[in-house]
Amino acid sequence: MTGSIPLPRIDALPPDLVTPADFERHALATLDPAVAAYFLGGAADQHTLRANHRAWSDLPLQPRVLRTLAGSHTRTVLSGRTIDWPVLLAPVAHQCLAHPDGEIATAHAALACATGMVLSTQSSVTVEDIRAILHSEGTASAPPLWFQLYWQHGRAHTRALVRRAEAAGCEALVLTVDAPVQGVRDLERRTGFRVPAQFPAPHLHDLLALPATAADRPPGGLCHGLAALAPDWDDVQWLLQQTQLPVWLKGITHPEDAQLARELGATGIVVSNHGGRTLDTLPATATLLPAIRTAVGSGYPVLVDGGIRRGTDVFKALALGAKAVLIGRPQIHGLAAAGAVGVTSMLRQLRDEFEACMTLCGCASVDDIGLRHLYTSAPPIIANDSHL
Repeated sequence: MTGSIPLPRIDALPPDLVTPADFERHALATLDPAVAAYFLGGAADQHTLRANHRAWSDLPLQPRVLRTLAGSHTRTVLSGRTIDWPVLLAPVAHQCLAHPDGEIATAHAALACATGMVLSTQSSVTVEDIRAILHSEGTASAPPLWFQLYWQHGRAHTRALVRRAEAAGCEALVLTVDAPVQGVRDLERRTGFRVPAQFPAPHLHDLLALPATAADRPPGGLCHGLAALAPDWDDVQWLLQQTQLPVWLKGITHPEDAQLARELGATGIVVSNHGGRTLDTLPATATLLPAIRTAVGSGYPVLVDGGIRRGTDVFKALALGAKAVLIGRPQIHGLAAAGAVGVTSMLRQLRDEFEACMTLCGCASVDDIGLRHLYTSAPPIIANDSHL
């Protein structure tokens, strides 16, 4: 613990925040342009950034009607833990740049909305303080806390972060594998973004972190000296031997990498193109997900992020084979709008939409959601069904 944890500032929610687009518009108007470029921009020409959201929107739903919906619920199981609904807050770094309360506000929203939280290595608040917030109403009601891990410059540094996450009571580790260097982000360069000097990074003050911005890159270019330090599959195998915690690999986009993750014993994978922030012109995650689900089989846990804005997007991700989703930028939209109240409102809207979509598609539980609920031009497959 770093001392007394301040309560989040209770900002008033602007009355015009009705849709996800409203929250995003408000964030763009509220944030400093350089900070907005960091949180909301993408790599290069931002093709992948735009494709992520568009791909979910372009998937048509095909609801079933007159289904038995008594006893409906949204619960599912991840890493042996029952969670209230299949949404986790994705790791987003430096949240105090978006709002003074930063991750403290986000954690209070996660607690209020029974939503799991994946805390970034580059959080501006300690993992110990975040766990204390999530457990402030008792262990039984606490949503899960996972710790996102960036591979450090050396196994000893990485092990130190793992031990800290374990000691803090984190329930899983999420190793980001798709960002050994930062993507080329034109908007950040154009606005001159860089993390302010002396900005809090409590998990990294004794460690060697990767360069945070283009201005901090080593002489000789962005990749000079860094490519040799990037983790490989041997490092993943080593990590799995260092901890009893479930280990997820975040940033899988190729079916063969998904198969390798399963073969090595990773708990599960997150299909992610880093929100379009690292390598531009990657396909949307909605496009990538079906092939990866096929590659690892139906029983292996697969999560997905990237471009999810609506409850219908969450539903579609589950229909394509994801066990749950992670949401990133919407946290910042809500945080910039109204701190803890903004993130809470965003999550509440997302859950309301997801529950409405489940009901309107005839699903009493998340296990009922499947490909049959997505419209394609192919003839429908008629399964054995006692309700037909």
